[in-house]
Amino acid sequence: MAKRVRPIRVGIADVAKQAGVSLATVSRVMNGNFSVDPEIAERVRAAATELKYQPNPMGRNLARGKTDTIGVVVPDLGNPTFQGVLRGVSRAAAQDGYRVLIADSSEVSSEEAVLAGEARRRCDGVVLCAPRMSAAELEELAPSLHPMVLVNRSTEAPGNPSVMVDYGRGIQDLATHLAGLGHTKIAYVAGPESSASNALRLAGLELFQQTHPHVDLVILHNGSTFEDGHESTGDVVASGATGILAFNDLTAMGLLSGLNERGVKVPEDISVTGFDDIPFARFTTPPLTTAAVPIMDVGEHAWQQMRDLLNGTDSADSLRVFEPHIVVRGSTGVPAQITADTQE
Repeated sequence: MAKRVRPIRVGIADVAKQAGVSLATVSRVMNGNFSVDPEIAERVRAAATELKYQPNPMGRNLARGKTDTIGVVVPDLGNPTFQGVLRGVSRAAAQDGYRVLIADSSEVSSEEAVLAGEARRRCDGVVLCAPRMSAAELEELAPSLHPMVLVNRSTEAPGNPSVMVDYGRGIQDLATHLAGLGHTKIAYVAGPESSASNALRLAGLELFQQTHPHVDLVILHNGSTFEDGHESTGDVVASGATGILAFNDLTAMGLLSGLNERGVKVPEDISVTGFDDIPFARFTTPPLTTAAVPIMDVGEHAWQQMRDLLNGTDSADSLRVFEPHIVVRGSTGVPAQITADTQE
């Protein structure tokens, strides 16, 4: 049996010997350092080509102190909203030659800090979507994660830009839409109590109540998943509200399913709104009225901010806020009592 001969790997020392230069000179040329004399640099490249030298990417990145990888920490990859953020980041980063390492905290707030730290040690920077982490914990952690870009969070620590969605404005616009249809009792099926974006929605609803004192607003505790929305059905029906603001599209879809099982018609008996405008929102029965968020743009802009940090570029755009816009579909309508009065 013939013995297999392993190919001889050409190393940086072979290139240095062939070109008649030092190892450090070859390293600088291979890493794109323009301080090397052009004639010497050309001699090194010619030697590398002749010897068919292939640089070791891992070793080169270690020498440069770079991995050409960024970490993205999200709370739930099963949520299409965070999938959209990730898609926006990864596509934009790929155009600049960067890869993305993904970490999913599975909605466990204590895991967000651990995963963020692990990602930062393995990557050049971190895009952090940490909606469950407390503000105090975020402030304490932020300096150790630099360079870091925050999604829907902000910090007092300098040099950590943020991309945010104006959830307060979005929920106000949805509530105003329901009030404009004639709904005078509205229920907000809230998100997780620890959610930063839920707090922004609640603040927006406080402002709504100041301008709509005739509307009775009820807060129902819930969560962020389809199952949470489905489980909220009993509380929604018992509340007597005719207009419902769900925390997001997933909970709204779960609620639509639960209402259908109980024989409650949407929007004839109850109007339902979501938030985010995930791809499935237009295909529910009836199609879901929601606040549309340009989530791919959020991810792309997060990468632009990260790129500025990595390149040492001072970005004037340290905070970018995206405004949702209301998409009215078939899940909202005039309350049944108003319709009956009109018909009489």
